[in-house]
Amino acid sequence: MTSGRAGASDDGSTPPETPLRVRVLTLAVTVTALVAVLVGLHLPTALPADGPLPAVARFGIVAAVFALAQLARLRFRTATGMVSITWGEAALIVCLYLAPAGWLPAAALLGTGAAWTVMSLAADRRPPVELVRIAASLTAATALAVVVATALGEPFLAGPTPTLVPALVAGAVTYLLTTAGLGGATLALRHGVAVGPALLVALRGKVLMFVGNVLVGLVVVALLEIDPRWLLLLPPLLWLLQQTYRHRLRADQEQRTWRAFAEATAALNQLDERGVATAAVTGALALFGADLVEVDVARGDGRWRRYRGDSSGRVRDRQAGPPAGAAPDAHELVRPLAVGDVQVGQIRVRFPVSGPPDDRERDALAAYSDALAAALHDAATHRELRLVSARSSYDAVHDALTGLANRTAMLSKGDQALRQLAHDHPVALLLLDIDQFKEVNDTLGHAAGDQLLRLTGNRLGTLARPGDLLARLGGDEFALLLTSVPVIGDRAAPMAYALRQAREIAERLAAPTEVAGVRMSVEVSVGVVVAGAGTADLTELLRRADIAMYQAKEGGGSVAAYDSTRDAASTDQLALLAELREALQADDQLVLALQPAVDLATGAPTGVEALIRWQHPRRGWLGPSDFIRPVENSEQLGTFTRYVLDKALSVAAGWARDGLDVPISVNLSARSLLDPRLPAEIADALRRHQVPPHKLVLEITETVVMSELEVIDEVLANLRRMGVQLAVDDFGTGFSSLAFVTRIAVDELKVDRSFVIRMADSPEAAAIVRATVGLAHELGLRVVAEGVETAEQRAALVALGCTAAQGYHFFKPMPADKIGAVLGSLRDSAESNVFPLRADGVS
Repeated sequence: MTSGRAGASDDGSTPPETPLRVRVLTLAVTVTALVAVLVGLHLPTALPADGPLPAVARFGIVAAVFALAQLARLRFRTATGMVSITWGEAALIVCLYLAPAGWLPAAALLGTGAAWTVMSLAADRRPPVELVRIAASLTAATALAVVVATALGEPFLAGPTPTLVPALVAGAVTYLLTTAGLGGATLALRHGVAVGPALLVALRGKVLMFVGNVLVGLVVVALLEIDPRWLLLLPPLLWLLQQTYRHRLRADQEQRTWRAFAEATAALNQLDERGVATAAVTGALALFGADLVEVDVARGDGRWRRYRGDSSGRVRDRQAGPPAGAAPDAHELVRPLAVGDVQVGQIRVRFPVSGPPDDRERDALAAYSDALAAALHDAATHRELRLVSARSSYDAVHDALTGLANRTAMLSKGDQALRQLAHDHPVALLLLDIDQFKEVNDTLGHAAGDQLLRLTGNRLGTLARPGDLLARLGGDEFALLLTSVPVIGDRAAPMAYALRQAREIAERLAAPTEVAGVRMSVEVSVGVVVAGAGTADLTELLRRADIAMYQAKEGGGSVAAYDSTRDAASTDQLALLAELREALQADDQLVLALQPAVDLATGAPTGVEALIRWQHPRRGWLGPSDFIRPVENSEQLGTFTRYVLDKALSVAAGWARDGLDVPISVNLSARSLLDPRLPAEIADALRRHQVPPHKLVLEITETVVMSELEVIDEVLANLRRMGVQLAVDDFGTGFSSLAFVTRIAVDELKVDRSFVIRMADSPEAAAIVRATVGLAHELGLRVVAEGVETAEQRAALVALGCTAAQGYHFFKPMPADKIGAVLGSLRDSAESNVFPLRADGVS
């Protein structure tokens, strides 16, 4: 029995160089065989003098018997190579009878060498060193078997007696074990694999043939002893026996093949590409006894990955291009891998040179390829499902726009973080809201709003520290949970730290940036709450931070700390908008309070400012500071603005019927000017109340003055073309007031009360008032000083050239049913050149 395996180079084209260890083993076996040949030939021989065959003919017959035994080989493939089973044991027994023992090593070397050379030239194309190894191994095995057999008996020209048969059997067993052992050692040294299982498979396949070989050898010897003519009956019997062996080996091999096929396909049941491809390469190497297996996998993104394994059993993978379309050679099988019309890859199997693929292996590879294609397709599907699941899981806890944690993740992770801290460990929650964010959406579009949110999220991400939890809660609200609040110092230290962090964040976010081509500053309102980790859950902390954030908005600052004393009031304020909707429908809760402005020289009324008050059924009288800011940030602003304008114009219409020619002023929110429909709505209200446009003065806040949005400039220009008068309220407190009056034509400047109050004590305030009055005179504008409370302030304004003023020194805001009489009195007094003032400020 011999076993062998021809390898392949990395490209599968030519056999590799024989490893050094195999060459050393080959050399040792060859030397042993040659020594056995030389020793055997020098042993004394005792040929019968009356023998029918001369010595040369006898030697030739023995060599021919050894050759025929090898030529009649049967082969089958194992995981470690092709195994050849021959009639070597039968030839050994026959040759022990035909020739002296010393001749057998030489005859075996000559006969086996010639037989394997012929088979190599005809089919195998084995390298010379391989032929030398096989011939030397068989010669050495023959020599060892001869030693064992002759030590136990004298078989030359002796019939198979009961005492000689055990010696012959022992020699045959020695031959079997020696050839198997040398073949296994060669495989182990060449491929670095464990050959024990493969040799056991080969020995199990050889058992039946070994018994038959021994019986055939003994029968031939017996027939030669009785009458050589009986040998003429053996060829048909030997042919039948050969076919029996072939059928038995083929059945065993098919059983092993399908068992290996089942194991290999079962191993393909993996959930990832690497697992499937690695199992496919390993399984194909074992299933087909291949020298090289390559599995190319086509991925969904157009890339390819190649998994490659050789006889060493190692599997490597790398990026590769699509497999080349070159035709495989006689020792290769290539199969595309596809499921339906979807190509998933290709498999290439290179078989040993000594054992090219047959039809059964082609069929097996076709079935294996189908199973592999299905497994790779399933793995790709599982991968897509995992990606979809991962994306779904990611989206469930992340904000799609900014990539930050969302409200759900903030609540769950935040509570988890709180539970991991000591009960009294301080934590801080910062709730941020972008100021005027709706204006960005309304004027620049939602794409610009999204860009602003992403920018804010990125900046906050760079400001957050390790351990902090940052999230976008929705809309323009962001939350930052600080878990590493220092405990050093007094009890106020955590709040001081949190406020510093909040102010730093507000300042960093306010750095100018460009959104949709417009340079702007991102201003935020930040609510800050500090508490022990075990005293409240995150939902409660968010509620408190929300209250603080609205306190920051109402207070005009960017940062405010949570004040528990204002909690109830702030909570009630959340209901204001719903209550305002009811007030707008009731028509008796929102009332006008009117405050006249007078000419400082004559005392004549120059105008009346309409101020809104809320007679709340539960909270009592509410001033503008109690509800205007929530209204400005809500969707009810348009309805509220139309309501106030309608009431003001209704009062002005009544004055006109009484012969009073006095304009009425209405404060207008910045957001109202973002609505291009506003001029048409005001024109409709003027027509309904039959009030001339120039009798309406719209007071514009400082926020509008500082804006350079095109839509606001267009709305103001349309109002000017209608004839409506424009007044700049709180003039002088901003940085863009002067630029604004050169951009938009206005009719009146109102000096902020802060300058009027400090005018007597502050040269700077007096200078601003003087400059404002001078600017108004130069531009032909009216100027009105707000908040005049004393006669000294009135006298100072007169000295500075101011022509009109309003304030408690003259009149407090009064109901609409009383303003008519006051205006009439002022008109009459002006016409008679009398301008009386009482100490209580009521004339």
